[in-house]
Amino acid sequence: MQDLSQLTEDQLEDLLSEPSPQLRQTLAALEGDVAVLGAGGKMGPTLAMMLKKAAPNKNVFAVSRFSDAAVKQRLDNAGVRTVCADLLDPASHRALPQVPYVYYLVGMKFGSAANQPVTWAMNTFLPGTMAQHYKDSRLVVLSTGNVYPYVAPTACVTEDTPPDPLGEYAQSCLGRERICEYFSRQNGTPMTLIRLNYANEPRYGILVDLAQKIINGGAVDLTVPAVNLIWQRDANDYIARAITLAQSPPTILNVTGAETVSVRAAAAQIGRLLGKEPKFSSPEGPKGLLSDASRCFEQFGRPVTRLEDMISMIVSWFAAGKPTLNKPTKYEVYDGKF
Repeated sequence: MQDLSQLTEDQLEDLLSEPSPQLRQTLAALEGDVAVLGAGGKMGPTLAMMLKKAAPNKNVFAVSRFSDAAVKQRLDNAGVRTVCADLLDPASHRALPQVPYVYYLVGMKFGSAANQPVTWAMNTFLPGTMAQHYKDSRLVVLSTGNVYPYVAPTACVTEDTPPDPLGEYAQSCLGRERICEYFSRQNGTPMTLIRLNYANEPRYGILVDLAQKIINGGAVDLTVPAVNLIWQRDANDYIARAITLAQSPPTILNVTGAETVSVRAAAAQIGRLLGKEPKFSSPEGPKGLLSDASRCFEQFGRPVTRLEDMISMIVSWFAAGKPTLNKPTKYEVYDGKF
């Protein structure tokens, strides 16, 4: 476990973007350059940096509106080639790099209940547009475990479990998958669809949400009693390596940690490290969004970072007053309204 309390954001992102030897081998075997669409969000910057580290001789393009200039600057400094583009504007598509390998991370979750037309445009219409634009490329498309039904913590939700999305955000994400599958079949475009939940790093994630509640004296909601957690570096490594699984029709891959994590137990561990007793605002509910990532582990091995190390690193960062992204995960939402 590493103490992150003395790190800068640049140093933190250097840590989060360290590629595995296996990823270096994977990219070395691929001919051509790489693009990350939606590279200005929570995971895009460190994924783009990881790809560049793993393949220093390739051009790695990061495409985003880059509303945060500091993110663009960090990518530029890392040797990633940034492209400013609003992908909902067709005129911007002329600036898109033509590359054989594309990671699609564009999506909308926060505030989706308040702006449903934009949610559907971002999560369903735009993926189809990009699937056509990159019909001759190989794609990894980020989806979410929200497309699955809520299940008891003892249940096993695999890639073969029929989707049953709750609420318009989750429905729009299943729409993304269906549209991408259509164009994959239509054009023979190889794709991997990644159903992710939930990535964590010191500035964002369920563990940050819990730490903020506990240190501020708020009560932790147990309506959703259990969650899946994965360290963002491990998630990005899986996502990057999933380019090798792309096929038509698309491969579906759950990406998450190896454990079903009790929210109460995680809060208790965070409380011990912070020296504060957590309070709880509800009894434990019966169901959560939980995925089994055994297929991913069979392909790429189990996650490197243990849950206790995730918690310790995040608490060391958070307790030192370091910045967060101020984007709550809303993991406790039980009605699908984000």
